[in-house]
Amino acid sequence: MQIALAQFDTVVGDLEGNAAAIRSLAAEASASGADLLVLPELCLLGYPPRDLLLRDEVVPACERLVAELARDLPLPTLIGTPRQIDRGSGRIANSIALCRHGRIEAWHDKILLPTYDVFDEARWFQPGDRPLVFDLQADGRIHRVGVLICEDLWRGEDLGTRRFYDVDPVGMLADADCDLIVGPSASPFVIGKHDRHRSILVDVAQRCSAVVATVNQFGANDDLVFDGGSMVISAAGRVVGGRARFNPGISTVTIGEPVADRDETVEDHALSPEAERFEAIRLAIAGYCRRTGHKSVVLGLSGGIDSALVAALAVAALGPNAVLGVLLPSRYSSEGSKSDALDLGTRLGIRTEEISIESLHAMVAATLDPVLRKDGAGLEGVADENVQARSRGLLLMAISNGRGHMLLSTSNKSELAVGYSTLYGDMCGGYAPIGDLYKTEVFELSRWMNRAYASIGFECPPIPESSIEKPPSAELRPDQRDDDSLPDYEVLDAYLRARIDAHQAPAKIGPMLGLEPELVARIERLLAISEFKRYQATIIPKLSPRTFGRGREMPVAARWNEGPRQSSD
Repeated sequence: MQIALAQFDTVVGDLEGNAAAIRSLAAEASASGADLLVLPELCLLGYPPRDLLLRDEVVPACERLVAELARDLPLPTLIGTPRQIDRGSGRIANSIALCRHGRIEAWHDKILLPTYDVFDEARWFQPGDRPLVFDLQADGRIHRVGVLICEDLWRGEDLGTRRFYDVDPVGMLADADCDLIVGPSASPFVIGKHDRHRSILVDVAQRCSAVVATVNQFGANDDLVFDGGSMVISAAGRVVGGRARFNPGISTVTIGEPVADRDETVEDHALSPEAERFEAIRLAIAGYCRRTGHKSVVLGLSGGIDSALVAALAVAALGPNAVLGVLLPSRYSSEGSKSDALDLGTRLGIRTEEISIESLHAMVAATLDPVLRKDGAGLEGVADENVQARSRGLLLMAISNGRGHMLLSTSNKSELAVGYSTLYGDMCGGYAPIGDLYKTEVFELSRWMNRAYASIGFECPPIPESSIEKPPSAELRPDQRDDDSLPDYEVLDAYLRARIDAHQAPAKIGPMLGLEPELVARIERLLAISEFKRYQATIIPKLSPRTFGRGREMPVAARWNEGPRQSSD
């Protein structure tokens, strides 16, 4: 039996475009001799559709279109789509349609609906109660095929999240005598998740004594990146086919042939964490621009590491002709920073422009200072620094509006965590490519790109060494350095990983890292008072298990304390 796995770039809401892609993939699969085509979860509507599902016209349109596809497809096909399961109540399911012989022959409704991290599927869907099992004739015999969808297989274990579900869909198939279990999926990229997927699939294959195949979505929708990575695992637990990550298209795998050893030709070589992040961010930028209709981007170039990395990633995603870098120096900008920014532009082959913010800063200061002096000091300190940052934001947004370039924000995760970024200043933009990279990860990715430049499409190391090696600075006052206001990034990031990603308590983190209580209290305060900024931040592509944005719902106006402590007497 030959099974075709199609990981393709679905666009949420584009029924016509997604259906056209499905027809093309079906024709290709049929021409290759495949007996079954498996497509990703909700591929007809695109994942995640979110509250599009609440519009009256959406699900009926999907149902009409999947019925049309079923009449035309040249081979048995599994299509992911929403469907109404109760016309009276309007309840819907996240379903797979088995399309065969010109009609929808059967349905599988997703059983486990994730409601953690970025997922809230119980908001829209009703759960199914059993897997689909059907017979497929191929190679002169009947094969038993079981169908599960995404979380039905993963159970949150792919994110290291222990979920206490009342039902076990895999267990329901353990005694079904399946030859093949397929799992259409739309599982967002998270660093390291692919390896956990493979481990889970091996367990399922051995538990059910069946070949297991999963087909994952490819592309990027808003804050979620989908890396594909479809794979087939033999009943003995070996990888016997699939399609490489970050590589859209269709692969046909023969099921049932004896396999002595893992076929390394179908298993993409392990990617380093830096390579994973590079590919994911490149895909995120390209996908977001394509979906929003932007053909070019603009960003401010400070000469520092953050803007250098964002510019290099934008070039990798869109090409140098689609990237405009703007230098916005002030009296505090060093000559080294300006030369680093120009060097970056030359290395990347992008157009650069320079606009001094001195006159704008002076005009704002002259206007504000008299007002502020009526009841205190004039324009100084953080207020004056923010005027500079917001002057830059104003100019960049004007260029964006005037020329149609999307503005990229250059804020990183460490800055967003402790508020070391300015609302309506360096946080301006339509997309924040490195908003889920801690500062230490920014340095790691920059160094990796310089080492691997030839293999990722650059003619020379893209980022100036001085941008990597010099002490980070916002350059908003004389001789300013980030470590004047913040702990060393190695220390800060270690604390933030434990606090944000692992949810550990300060009383545990401090001693574990050898931090003084005063420093712990200071970081905690910065983390708490910066929540309002994160609520107003732009879209951040998800790379880690815990990303600022949709998957991290924290109150803004809150004052956490542990309450009165009991006496030990």
